[in-house]
Amino acid sequence: MVMNRKRHFFSASDARTDLALEAHEMHSGQGGVPGVHISEQKMPDATVTRVNISSPQGEEMLGKPQGNYITIEARGLRERNRQLQERIAAIFAEELQRLMPQQDRLRIFVVGLGNWNATPDALGPQVVSNLLITRHLHDDVPTDVQGGLRSVCAIAPGVLGLTGIETGEIIMGIVQQIKPDIVIAVDALAARHVDRIFTTIQISDTGISPGSGVGHKRVGINQQTLSIPVLAVGVPTVVHAVTIASNTVELLVKQLRREEQAFYEIIAEMGEQDQQRLINEVLTPAVGSLMVTPKEIDVYIEDFAKVVAGGMNIAFHPGIDSEQAFSYLN
Repeated sequence: MVMNRKRHFFSASDARTDLALEAHEMHSGQGGVPGVHISEQKMPDATVTRVNISSPQGEEMLGKPQGNYITIEARGLRERNRQLQERIAAIFAEELQRLMPQQDRLRIFVVGLGNWNATPDALGPQVVSNLLITRHLHDDVPTDVQGGLRSVCAIAPGVLGLTGIETGEIIMGIVQQIKPDIVIAVDALAARHVDRIFTTIQISDTGISPGSGVGHKRVGINQQTLSIPVLAVGVPTVVHAVTIASNTVELLVKQLRREEQAFYEIIAEMGEQDQQRLINEVLTPAVGSLMVTPKEIDVYIEDFAKVVAGGMNIAFHPGIDSEQAFSYLN
């Protein structure tokens, strides 16, 4: 099959990734993207990458709204090391605080997005179940203690298929009633690379569109719809099957190039964009929008829910330390 490269326009959205870092990586070999700044900080346990999109052109090329995206990568998180989990939670808390309004009496509303009946999509509800919730007690706490414990409330609203109500509509109604200062939405994401599944946390100040990772865009949960700051926290839990096939072909071509296998040069000459188009045309009729997740999904979801919730407990409540934050986890 011969493909005409000129008839295609390839965008970051074709890669099926919710990570701004991965969307940027796809353009890194093209001289960068105008209006996109990226910086990287390496730590003993993790790498923190900050992507800032500040132009309409950068927004269009990366397929992400303008704003800040912070990615924390820690490959060791799959090893179930409690000490490492606590260290990553502390890093996550510090990065989350960078994007939160700097005020003591902050009223925080956390939304755990996802379907608690589908394990790869249950991250949000599980995070909510591990948070230190204080709004119902905050008015009764002595004044000298209130500075260390902020007002926090949370909900896991389910998904449209379970409730018949758009998640965004539920959140808008609650925000109008309780009037928080900030909303933080937690959701499962889709990644482009398998090695980022359950090793990565993304924080952004652009809000979120529930279901976008699996191709279903709903009412946006962002500052435009809620009129207050909205942060999004996500963990990649799935990869599209078509994306895995694309990555496999890419690795195969690199290996065959090194071994000088001329028979496969036609695949190499197609380029990454046309390779992915070809794979889409071949696999989509057979597998559709098939998503792939690790077989240890139950364990990973439980572990990552504790890392994210522990980090949030640290970030939300200045009066508790890392050890205390994890003591509240289920």
